[in-house]
Amino acid sequence: MPGIIHFEIPAQDTSRAKNFWGGLFGYEFQTMDGPTEYSMFQTGENEGGAVYQQQQGETGLISYFAVEDIDAARAKIEELGGKAEGKEPVGGMGWYARATDTEGNAFSLWQTDDQAPEAQQS
Repeated sequence: MPGIIHFEIPAQDTSRAKNFWGGLFGYEFQTMDGPTEYSMFQTGENEGGAVYQQQQGETGLISYFAVEDIDAARAKIEELGGKAEGKEPVGGMGWYARATDTEGNAFSLWQTDDQAPEAQQS
């Protein structure tokens, strides 16, 4: 059964957010390479989260649900009345897609795929 595998914490001040979450739960952060600041931490063997620079007024945690087939899950979201954006690659790791449920709650999908290409820079 799909479950939450990752969550993101948007932050206006990433240093302040990392200090808070690290102080609260003892998370140790690893900064990832990429076009934006993205600092990951582990919460379990195959689970974790990240703090990143807030964009477009984002607030609240964004949960990622693991799925076997991201395209089928995106189609099911639309069929059930939600909205799903197109999938995006995370090079060598997998695919993600942002979505909203019928109540306007944001969440994301994740499909592991070590053959996923690098994202195209715009």
